[in-house]
Amino acid sequence: MLELPPLSLYIHIPWCVKKCPYCDFNSHEAQSDIPESDYVDILCQDFDRDYEYCDSRPLQSIFIGGGTPSLFSPKSFEKILSHIQAKASLSTDCEITLEANPGTAEADKFSGYFAAGINRLSIGIQSFDEQQLKNLGRIHSSDESKLAIEFARSVGFENFNLDLMHGLPGQSVSDALNDLRTAIDFDPRHISWYQLTIEPNTVFYAHPPTLPEEPILNSLEDAGLALLEKSGYQRYEVSAFSKEGCHSRHNLNYWEFGDYLGIGAGAHGKLTLAEEKTIVRTQKHRQPNHYLSKSIQSKIKRTEILPDERAIEFLLNALRSKHGFSESIFQSRTGLPFSSIGKKVEYLIAGGLLQRRAGRIAASDKGYRLLNSLLQEFL
Repeated sequence: MLELPPLSLYIHIPWCVKKCPYCDFNSHEAQSDIPESDYVDILCQDFDRDYEYCDSRPLQSIFIGGGTPSLFSPKSFEKILSHIQAKASLSTDCEITLEANPGTAEADKFSGYFAAGINRLSIGIQSFDEQQLKNLGRIHSSDESKLAIEFARSVGFENFNLDLMHGLPGQSVSDALNDLRTAIDFDPRHISWYQLTIEPNTVFYAHPPTLPEEPILNSLEDAGLALLEKSGYQRYEVSAFSKEGCHSRHNLNYWEFGDYLGIGAGAHGKLTLAEEKTIVRTQKHRQPNHYLSKSIQSKIKRTEILPDERAIEFLLNALRSKHGFSESIFQSRTGLPFSSIGKKVEYLIAGGLLQRRAGRIAASDKGYRLLNSLLQEFL
């Protein structure tokens, strides 16, 4: 039977100072003054409209992403969060994350963000190597990254994530490990460590850089995973590592096929409508000017996830998690009987790609290395 899962909120800020050559997110270089105040007002209206369908469920987490959210002032986020709290309840330990760039202008706002109610930062370091920062089109320096981390902690952010990339142009195994060691030395609770991939509709796709060959990438990943584990960081998703008990609650809700509202230009959401026995995807207008100019009613595109699509939608998320899923969660989140995937699950367990552990089904070590192939088995 389809049940209401936990609910989160994603807020998208679409502007940035400079579009990075690897970025395929819905981000737009600010060509003039950002209409910050107008955008905040529309975000509040957008939230009100979406929350009407949520049965007054409390928000377990809020994630503010972009673009570069730290271009906005603390006052703007204080207004957004105050509005949300006036309309909806938040769990007592609600995780409220802001993506932030480590440039000096953004770091100067950190104390204001903390005072506004944001309790977790995700700082986009990407690399501590000056040449790699140039290769990636980043506009901050390594020193600015280090100062931003120290400043974040000094104003109260004990809970923060550091975003790092590996497999960068010309990067050696030792270079990548130096980046990782530098991040670990700052003792963050969470590290996102992911491989640079070339995505369509990016500058790198049109003009590909020379990336390390597969043997180097494999050695790099093996060495990095060993270093993270030795340093007390548990891998709980493909590119997410945390200290004990410090997983991102927002990420976990995605992996467990929870519900989330998506407000802002181009934001996506997923919502369970239990009385109607349906699950829907939502999407807002991508272009900021369209998002700002359209009526609230016309901003949203809603698409049903049909019953025969729900299993793969669930598995695309759940099998990214090292913890996998239980049969009961599969049934309550999809509204489907476990028997709809049971034979395939047993086949993959016999083949060593899946395993049962503590009442949950998860990818084995072999299956995790071949995750894309594993997921193809369910298509």
